[in-house]
Amino acid sequence: MNGRDFMEEKWTTVLKPKHNLWDINLKELFSYKDLIFLFVKRNFVTKYKQTILGPLWLIISPILTTLMYVLVFGNIAGLSTDGTPQMAFYMSGNIIWTYFAYCVNQTSNTFVSNAGVFGKVYFPRLVAPISTVLTGLLDLGIQFCLFAVILMIYALTGTPIGITPWALLTPILVIQLAMLGMGVGIIVSSLTTKYRDLTILVTFGVQLWMYASPIVYSVSQIPERYRFIYLLNPVSPIVTIFRYAFLGTGYIPFASWGISWITTIVVMVIGVLLFSKIEKTFMDTV
Repeated sequence: MNGRDFMEEKWTTVLKPKHNLWDINLKELFSYKDLIFLFVKRNFVTKYKQTILGPLWLIISPILTTLMYVLVFGNIAGLSTDGTPQMAFYMSGNIIWTYFAYCVNQTSNTFVSNAGVFGKVYFPRLVAPISTVLTGLLDLGIQFCLFAVILMIYALTGTPIGITPWALLTPILVIQLAMLGMGVGIIVSSLTTKYRDLTILVTFGVQLWMYASPIVYSVSQIPERYRFIYLLNPVSPIVTIFRYAFLGTGYIPFASWGISWITTIVVMVIGVLLFSKIEKTFMDTV
């Protein structure tokens, strides 16, 4: 083969060095969509492998958690749910937070848990965190159906449930939650290649973050003068809007939601750029 034939030959994949942080090939990433879905299937199967109840835990776990919230925060602590049924109130916060926490916790282990695969086979490394987020989306879909059944039961028994047209915002809220969770997760993942202590701290940090968000209490519990500062937490407007959409309680904090979107985009961009930088050298440190 002469030099001209070599130049004219078409290759399915061409590996080239990245010269800057912004050199992110989204077209290449899309071409690996089949691999993403294979990873999603792998993650889902592995998650429930060798369990007796399998995916039934997706229904049992939120029910048990919500019942605990009703007992501890609703009955013992006596926290207000703004007049909405306690089961629906706590379930709405629980399914949102479970998905966000899953995205953060699982994507934060991307480099460490996939080091064996990354060191042997080439594919865009962002495939791994994206597949993790999509796996969590399957869980969220099942748990959202459970939430819908609870709302239906309340409606059939005559308990007022104020579902509003704002429920149409749900896909946008889920996309934002996925972006925020993935952004935070891949930032942590990029740092854990050198600082393994962060792996331990992230679980503790996510738990603290939950109590700084309106998961087990209503935003109305926050004094008015501190409410805007409280809503700077990017998760808080998402939960608040979700509850207003399906339970008719609270309000839509448009200004805080806008700030939340800005925060989400900034975190996502920083995460992707940092991830792109670390993936070049992480095999030397993991």
